[in-house]
Amino acid sequence: MKKTLLFSCLVALISISAKAQDGGSGYTTAAGLRLGPNSAAITAGFTVKHFLNEKAAVEGIVGINNGFGLCGLYELHFPIEAVNNLQWFAGGGGYFAIRSSNTFVGAAGIVGLDYKFDEIPLNLTLDWKPELNIISQVAFESSGIGLSVRYTF
Repeated sequence: MKKTLLFSCLVALISISAKAQDGGSGYTTAAGLRLGPNSAAITAGFTVKHFLNEKAAVEGIVGINNGFGLCGLYELHFPIEAVNNLQWFAGGGGYFAIRSSNTFVGAAGIVGLDYKFDEIPLNLTLDWKPELNIISQVAFESSGIGLSVRYTF
């Protein structure tokens, strides 16, 4: 039942993509999967990134391992001139998660590389997303290395 619901949510996210002008990223909206460690409050799950303009994007992550978590991030992107469609980005935001009967609320930062393939609608992101947990206990989680694979619109 959980897998069916999660698959349906992913299909809905892909179907309801926003229509905005393509910025410098090579795509406007992308949706897919984020793979990463289970130790952070926001674990592996689904991700959607949408560019607001040429440099600024918002990203939402829904973590689905041992519970449920939501993370919202605001990111600034900067092209790497040596490689077409490759850019680095940095940003921050917050999260809320319920895992194994524990509630987590905190701040998240993110820094990484974002690449959009020319010939196919595919985006890859490799990032580091550290988290500063504020509720239920103050703690810093530095193991948030993630790989996102997204379909681009």
